[in-house]
Amino acid sequence: MSEKEKNNIDAILNRWPYDQETLNVRGAKGEDGRDVIQMRIDMGVLQLETTGRPDGDKPFGFDTFYDYLLAEELRDDDFVLDEEQCQAVDREFVQFYHRRICWLSLREFAAAMADADHTLALMSFCEAHSPDEQWTMSHEQYRPFVLFHRIQAAALAELEEDAAEAAIHQINLGLDKLHDLYAEHDAEEVFEDDELVARLTDLRESLRDHYKVGLTLHEQLQDAVTKEQYELAAKIRDELARRIAESATE
Repeated sequence: MSEKEKNNIDAILNRWPYDQETLNVRGAKGEDGRDVIQMRIDMGVLQLETTGRPDGDKPFGFDTFYDYLLAEELRDDDFVLDEEQCQAVDREFVQFYHRRICWLSLREFAAAMADADHTLALMSFCEAHSPDEQWTMSHEQYRPFVLFHRIQAAALAELEEDAAEAAIHQINLGLDKLHDLYAEHDAEEVFEDDELVARLTDLRESLRDHYKVGLTLHEQLQDAVTKEQYELAAKIRDELARRIAESATE
């Protein structure tokens, strides 16, 4: 077989046609038997590693470029990202975005949450050590979207365990985080009309209707405190503590 024939991927592309209406993702095996993720794109295929960096690279010997930056921060209290590091950060953001949406498509919700957490932490690092406010905002503008994926994954992970009430609680926790984010930027009015907020609210109410879930214990607690029904609130707290203790022993 010639070198050109070895490098030919026509058969792969022909067997897996691109569909612009859906996210084309599948699990596969690497040549050495390791698990990988493949995403069919318009003119080819992306292959992503399932651990560490999606491209399999180890920047300066670290699992991710973010891990390398944390080490650099420890060496220099006044650390500021330079242009080359900013470009490397941009690359890592894109890679983790691709893998995050793949995990969601594959219903690997814990992995999606972990990749979202990585991106959020990297965003916070960039905000603290950015050389330029405009570059910072080029990433910060996507924080609500990453949070949305994180909230969605957390709720669906609970749902896979038949825990509809816990799924609703995860959505409420996430909505609180989104509200705090908008409040931090003096944009609370945006929160009320935000499409991501609306989608999460719709998901919560559809779960409530489908699984016949009334107010969760956390919602009942908040309602009791708001109405100054402190004796009821104490009973609800006791029940929450009991449930937490039970889940810890399972």
